[in-house]
Amino acid sequence: MQIEWWHWAVASIALILAELVVPAFVLVWFGLGGLLVAALVAIFPQAGLTLQLLVWLVVSLALVAAWFKIFKPNFHKTQVGMSTANVLGEIGLLTRDAAPFQTGEVRFQKPMVGSDVWPCIADEVIPAGTRVKVLTVEGSFLKVGKI
Repeated sequence: MQIEWWHWAVASIALILAELVVPAFVLVWFGLGGLLVAALVAIFPQAGLTLQLLVWLVVSLALVAAWFKIFKPNFHKTQVGMSTANVLGEIGLLTRDAAPFQTGEVRFQKPMVGSDVWPCIADEVIPAGTRVKVLTVEGSFLKVGKI
C-alpha cells in the first residue's frame, strides 16, 4: 500500500486534535510535522516511505526542540533557587533581632515569594523594629542590612 498525501494530512489533523485531550503541547508539533510531510508527498509523490518517516521525525523533533528552547526558554516548574532577583533591594521591618550568629525575622508589606515574614541573618547586630534592606539570599535565609 502506497501512503498518499491525504493519509498524512488526516493523521496530522488527528494528532493536532489529540492535543485537546492531552494538554502537553507536544502532539501539535508532530501534527505540524505531518502536515509538512503531506505537502512534501503532494509535491513529490515518488518520495519513499522511509524518506517520509525520516522527514516527519526530524521536523517534528526540531519543532519540539524549538518550542522549549526558543519560544519557552524561561519555563520552570518551580521557583526554588530563583528568588534572588525578586527580593533584592526590598525593604522590610525587623520583627526579631538579627546578628551574625543569630537568626532574625523580617516582615514585608507585601508577600515576597509566597510569604510576608522571612528568617534573616545580618553581618552586624540589628535590633527589632529597624527598617532593613535585603542584600542577598543565602539558602532559605535573607541577608539584610540597615538602611
